[in-house]
Amino acid sequence: MADLAVFARLARAQVRSQLSYRSSFVMNCFGQALAQANDLVVILIVFGRVASLGGFDISAVLLFYALSGMSFGLADMAVGSIERLPTYIRAGTFDVVLMRPLGTLLQLFASDFQLRRIGRVLTAFGVLVYVLSTSDIHWSPAKVLLLVLTPVAGAAIFGAIFVAANSVSFWFIDARELANTVTYGGSYLTSYPISIYTGWMRVLLAYLVPGAFVAYYPALTLLDHADPLGAPSWLGWLGAPVAVLAAVVAGLIWRSAVRHYRGTGS
Repeated sequence: MADLAVFARLARAQVRSQLSYRSSFVMNCFGQALAQANDLVVILIVFGRVASLGGFDISAVLLFYALSGMSFGLADMAVGSIERLPTYIRAGTFDVVLMRPLGTLLQLFASDFQLRRIGRVLTAFGVLVYVLSTSDIHWSPAKVLLLVLTPVAGAAIFGAIFVAANSVSFWFIDARELANTVTYGGSYLTSYPISIYTGWMRVLLAYLVPGAFVAYYPALTLLDHADPLGAPSWLGWLGAPVAVLAAVVAGLIWRSAVRHYRGTGS
């Protein structure tokens, strides 16, 4: 709890620093919103030529996109600064991180709490509002709870992916691009139904990297839509447990990576 309190103070300092340059902050938010909107444009172009994709109409795919975009935006905002890890390792400044009486992950997360990336979340949230207002969803208290928890659980899954993917920087000189293929690539892949991917890709996306639990399975439950691949409907309720499991696995990977760190020798 003490570490979390320190993290909260550091994050607030980062936010105040970013908001002190309001014009720059607004432009950065707008740029992030446009970056998220690029994927939306691609979806609209695709559905300009086809009526369905992987057994789903445009409303369902937009729901995948919205849930995935919100989840990734929240994770990128909170833990995306871990992408700077290769720079810390090469420059030897990660040694300083190890010397401080605070968890290494929390220090990296708080080093650049990127509130400006809220633009991604806002774009995805706008699409979510549109989809929910135009779709025939039979609401229940359980579905409302699922809708609220899904972006949070999805953000935790993406956060775990960020940590696990960037941990390879302890073994490679510069693994940033390799990590980006899993993090940013995962965001793109989870915006579409997994039924459009080949068998090995589905196994990778749904189970090894649990991206299917970010948006696909929860959206199927919200829409009462049967999975074209035959998966049971109760998988849509497993987002939170999968997020906890992913966080534990990512934490173990990080712990092992840090223990193998030997410094720069300088």
